[in-house]
Amino acid sequence: MNALHISGNDLTLEEVREVADPSTRRPVLLAPDARAAVNRARAVVDEIVAGDKLAYAITTGVGKLSDVRIAGDQIRELQINLVRSHACGVGEPLPVAETRAMMLLRANSLAKGNSGVRPVIIDTLCEMLNRGVTPMVPSQGSVGASGDLAPLAHLALALVGEGECFDQNGTRTRSGEALKRAQIKPVVLESKEAISLINGTQAMLGIGSLALLAAERLVDSADVLGGLCCDALKGTDTAFDERIHKARPHPGQVRSAANLRRMLQGSQIRESHRGCGRVQDAYSLRCIPQVHGAVRDTLTHCRQVFEIEANSAVDNPLVFLTDPKNAEGDIISGGNFHGEPLAFALDFLAIALSALAGISERRTERLVNPALSEGLPPFLASGAGLNSGFMLPQVTAAALASENKVLAHPASVDSITTSGNKEDYVSMGMTAALKLRRVVENTRNVLAIEAMAVAQALDFLAPLKTSKLGQAAHAAIRAVCPTVDKDRVMYEDLAKIAAMIAGGKLADVLR
Repeated sequence: MNALHISGNDLTLEEVREVADPSTRRPVLLAPDARAAVNRARAVVDEIVAGDKLAYAITTGVGKLSDVRIAGDQIRELQINLVRSHACGVGEPLPVAETRAMMLLRANSLAKGNSGVRPVIIDTLCEMLNRGVTPMVPSQGSVGASGDLAPLAHLALALVGEGECFDQNGTRTRSGEALKRAQIKPVVLESKEAISLINGTQAMLGIGSLALLAAERLVDSADVLGGLCCDALKGTDTAFDERIHKARPHPGQVRSAANLRRMLQGSQIRESHRGCGRVQDAYSLRCIPQVHGAVRDTLTHCRQVFEIEANSAVDNPLVFLTDPKNAEGDIISGGNFHGEPLAFALDFLAIALSALAGISERRTERLVNPALSEGLPPFLASGAGLNSGFMLPQVTAAALASENKVLAHPASVDSITTSGNKEDYVSMGMTAALKLRRVVENTRNVLAIEAMAVAQALDFLAPLKTSKLGQAAHAAIRAVCPTVDKDRVMYEDLAKIAAMIAGGKLADVLR
C-alpha cells in the first residue's frame, strides 16, 4: 500500500482499519505541511520554557497538583514521572489491532499542530507502526477523562523504552528490547510532551472505530439474512414496497427496504405462494427495514462523531499561534480530552446492535419453531426426534441476545470523582467501548446462527430456488458450512460462518 500521510485533518476510519490491521500494516508518515505546523507550535512551548512563564503541565504539575510550580531543571523529570505514574492499567492487554488504531489516532491528533510536541514524537509513533512494534496496553483503568490516561500512558511508556511491547511476530517482550530489534531509538521526552501523549480519547476511539467498521458489515449482512429468512418462511415482500418507505423516509430504512427488495427479486419460492391468503407477516419479517434501518442511521451518526474526533486536538493545554514568525501564541487550558461525545456514541452503538441481534434471534426462532416455520421440519432437523437439529443453536442465540441487553446499559450515565475532586465528572467512555466490543462479537455470532439456520431451511425447500442474490448468499454460507444431514457438533461451523461474516463476504452479496 501507498504510505498514509497524516496531517490531523483528514484521516478516515477506513484508513484507521488499514493501518490497524497487522496483516496489511499500511505505512504511516507525517505530512510535510503538518511537520511545519508541529514545529511552529513547538517553538511556542520552547519560548514559554525559556522565559520561565506559568503554563499548565509545562511549568506546573497536573490535575490537582496544577498549582505546584516546576523549575526548569525539573521539566524532563516531570515528563518521565507523569508517564510512569500514569501507566497503572490492569486487565487483559488490548488486541494488537486496537492498540495500533490508538497509536495512529494519537499521532494524527498530535500532527494537527495544537499540542506543542516535537515532530520526533510523531515520527517515533509512525516508525513503531511501520515496523510492527506495538505497546502492551492493559484494557482497564480509564474513566474517559482526562481522556484515556492509563492506556495512553502505557503507549507513552513504550516510546521511552520502558514497559512491554508486542513485536511484529506477536511476542511479548520488554519495550527497550523490542525497539532495539526494530532499530527505533527511544524518545527522551521534553516539556509538555508527556501530557500531550497521555491526555486524549484515542483508546476508546480506537476500539470504537474498529467496532463501528465491523458493525457496518453486520448490518449489511443482516439485510441479506433478513431477505433469506423472509423467503424461507414464505413471507411477503409487500412490506418492502418503495412507496411505504418513501412515506417515512429515514435514510437507513429506505436503504434496508431496497436491499430486501433486491434479495427477493426473482425468487421461485416467493412466486410459489404469491396467491396465499396471508395478509402480513410477523414484525421480525415485516419490520426489518424499520429496525435494521434505525441501526443504519445510528451507525451513520456515530461515524460522524468518530471521524470528527479522529481529526481533533484532544489534549490539554492546547497551543494556538498568534505570530508564527516570532514563535508567539496562546497556551489555553480546556477540556477537549473529555470523552462524553464518544461515550454517548459508543453506548448508542451498543443499543443499536442489541436490536440487530434481537430481531435476528427472533427470525431464527421462527425458522426452528414448527408452530411458526411454515411447514419446515421441527428445528430444521432431518428425522426430528432422533435428531435435535437447530434446537440448541437458537438457545445460544437467545443467550447472546439477552447478554447484549445487559451490556447495552449505558456506561455514560455514570461518573465517579477522581484527582482530589479536580476531575469531578467523567465520561466512562472506555467502559462503553469495551462493552461495545463484546456486543459486536455477540451480534456477529447471533447472525452466524441465523445464517446457518436459514441455509438449512432453504435446502429443505429445494428444488424451489431463492433469488439470484439469495443463491449467492446461500453459496457463501455453504462454502464454509455443509448441510446438516444429521446431528453433529456445530461450534466449528458457527465459528467459520462468523469469520466469513466478519470478512464481509455475506455483506458483499449486496454489492
